[in-house]
Amino acid sequence: MTKIGIVGLGIMGGPMASNLLDAGFEVIGFDLVTSSLERLSAAGGNVASSAGQAAAESDVVITMLPNHPQVEAVALGEGGILDSAKPGTLYIDMSTIRPETARRLAQVGGDRGLRVLDAPVSGGERGAIDGVLSIMVGGSEEDFASAQPIFAPLGKTIVHVGPAGAGQTVKAANQLVVGGTYALVAEAIVLLEASGLDASVGLDVLAGGLAGSRILELKRKSMVAREFRPGFRIDLHHKDMGIILDAARDAGVALPVGNLVAALIASARAQGYGQLDHSALLKVAENLSGKGDAA
Repeated sequence: MTKIGIVGLGIMGGPMASNLLDAGFEVIGFDLVTSSLERLSAAGGNVASSAGQAAAESDVVITMLPNHPQVEAVALGEGGILDSAKPGTLYIDMSTIRPETARRLAQVGGDRGLRVLDAPVSGGERGAIDGVLSIMVGGSEEDFASAQPIFAPLGKTIVHVGPAGAGQTVKAANQLVVGGTYALVAEAIVLLEASGLDASVGLDVLAGGLAGSRILELKRKSMVAREFRPGFRIDLHHKDMGIILDAARDAGVALPVGNLVAALIASARAQGYGQLDHSALLKVAENLSGKGDAA
């Protein structure tokens, strides 16, 4: 039996751990939040006292953390994952971080005899719970093939997209499209309602035509109802927009719409919406038209 260590058992990592347990894997997890460890234990998993212990006792280690500083701390820090994992261990970072950090992890891990993949995901909390995430993987073809049994209970679309760091670059492109789509759906709702129309009916029509998207499919009802319970917080999407703009700078390309979306998401944080779901871009669109909280 493959033993999997998971560091980070939050909104995404917790359901992923449950799905791996359901698939028959032995899971040992670590998180700084006690309630997350309690949920893992109740589901049949084992609890580690540190990220290093989770790595030392596992054949595969997964990190699912908010940003690159947390990943670097648990992976590269003294007594962390790269210090503690046995040679040959497969280390899969499924966080959304900078491509350059992913490449550094692959380099340092490889020097220590580890196999490293960057495998960020898309699909949000619902996708993690249902095991239908989209997983974009950077690293070697051989290591990707070895990871397939691990990815299978977690995702539906699982694609090797290139060498180390490539997964993070594709994830940046994903977040660019997601942010822009949310911004436009928000403006569509404001337009429909200001015109005296039922936005629910209008979005039902849009969802069935060329404007249809996964966001319209999953989020149109909650957005019209102004239900913004976080599946993916504005604060995290703000972080991702920084990754996107840095990647564009490194690639030498202009992202004019991306810059505008980044500004809208930054505005959402400045207005106090950082802990809400990224669909709360609707509140920014309302405020700009004098229809919302700031009116």
